[in-house]
Amino acid sequence: MTRNEDQVAGLLLAAGGGRRLGGRPKALLEHRGRPLVEHAVGVLRAAGLSRVHVVLGARADAVRERAELTGCVVVENPEWELGMGSSLRAGLDSLADTGARAVLVSLVDQPGIGAEAVARVLAAYSSEDSLVSAAYDGVRGHPVLFGAAHWAGIAESATGDRGARAYLKARADSVVLVECGDAAEPYDIDTEADLVHLE
Repeated sequence: MTRNEDQVAGLLLAAGGGRRLGGRPKALLEHRGRPLVEHAVGVLRAAGLSRVHVVLGARADAVRERAELTGCVVVENPEWELGMGSSLRAGLDSLADTGARAVLVSLVDQPGIGAEAVARVLAAYSSEDSLVSAAYDGVRGHPVLFGAAHWAGIAESATGDRGARAYLKARADSVVLVECGDAAEPYDIDTEADLVHLE
């Protein structure tokens, strides 16, 4: 196990209710014959992250029943309807006292981002002060990595669907951008039309 894998935890945000998908939770969408949340966990593990925390919300019981999440720390966010910010806060809370020095955050609805892009972001981790983001043609995207020194500030600024966007924007000069445009496609599964991306 490398230093990065040992000190960085994976955090998968998978709580959304799929409002624009007719109320189908994104975690339960089928991809390659399995729930999307299971695929996303596999990507994090393939990139070298042995500790994975998964934040569930919409239909959490059904997700637990259908998805293979053995070995993950499953966190239920009762406030998931308030947006991604609440799930990010719940995930960061779950990492307190685990010894993790950084967290790599990914989103369940981006199956075009695979293990290679995640591994590139992970490799850029250096300390508890790290702020790292994947970039696509120079534009910041996911996954993102936050050293533990930033967790309290991120949790404080994470509201609605914004997650860590405002925090990172205010510290743009400190964010290490890792180009992943040649290795991943950062589309989201948000609407019925986006379902063409699922196999």
